[in-house]
Amino acid sequence: MIVEEIMQSDVAALSPTDTIADAMALMELRKIRHIPIIDKDGHLVGLVTVAKIREATPSIFHANEHPEILKKPLDTIMEKNVITSHPLDFVEEIAALFYEHKISCLPVINNRKLVGIVTETDLLRTMIELTGVHQPGSQIEIKVPNISGILSEIAEIIRKRKANILSVLVYPDKQDEQFKILVIRVQLMNPTGLIQDLKEAGHQVLWPNLPGMSI
Repeated sequence: MIVEEIMQSDVAALSPTDTIADAMALMELRKIRHIPIIDKDGHLVGLVTVAKIREATPSIFHANEHPEILKKPLDTIMEKNVITSHPLDFVEEIAALFYEHKISCLPVINNRKLVGIVTETDLLRTMIELTGVHQPGSQIEIKVPNISGILSEIAEIIRKRKANILSVLVYPDKQDEQFKILVIRVQLMNPTGLIQDLKEAGHQVLWPNLPGMSI
């Protein structure tokens, strides 16, 4: 999956000469927490976030005492060294950027112009969709040897049960590098029969650990 598929294209942006008050009003109107700052040619020059505004503005209890602060241009508070993405970047790569740099959004740039934005919410929604947890079904975790062909064996057992696979995730077993953990979501409300089939085929089911079905 690429960034273009999950980014928001209708981006609310402001210019460096707009004020802090303008940014606060736009955030309230659009219910957003990040505003890219662009020049007259649509090139990204900065980023203003709720956190930046909170740092720059007085407490709500003293806002009336410092009205001049709200009139400051955004180029006085905006982040200028902005990490950006491209529409064809892979989602997993930008997720790593979010994690590594502890950021909450990524403006998306193409041909030097702002074309979109990706936020933490967009990434979370994408993860939910990719894992299939928003669809009715059951999750099964299986410990398997790290060898080729093992996933097709599991899929064949599921096929015989006429169950639809919603998603498959694979990650290393932290206890033994010779094994991997498969996390499979299947469109079954009662996975008992499938779990029994997997065990009879010699596979180690870690979850669910159903009563009367020892693992």
